[in-house]
Amino acid sequence: MEYAAFFFIVVGLIFFLGTSIGLLRFPDFYTRMHAAGKGDTLSTVLILAGCIFAVGSQGDLNWILALKILLIINFVFIGCPTATHAMMDAGERAGAKPWNKKGENK
Repeated sequence: MEYAAFFFIVVGLIFFLGTSIGLLRFPDFYTRMHAAGKGDTLSTVLILAGCIFAVGSQGDLNWILALKILLIINFVFIGCPTATHAMMDAGERAGAKPWNKKGENK
């Protein structure tokens, strides 16, 4: 159980690193929001799954704590994509233009 917890938490941190790099490197608002929405949701869920395994490695599994973490995962699955969509909608209304290569007209 400890190895599974370590694995999930490390993989979640790697996805957070990828999200951070995407936020810095992508060229426009929409691609940055895509990186933030996808990476944030997946990495948070992986880290919380690692926390469930860490709770289970302490002897008896505390089912109430594991259930609370599963409820947090559920709220993350609902909240993060909804917030990303709302921010992208606000960016479109504010006039954020998608990136295009030089010479291409969209």
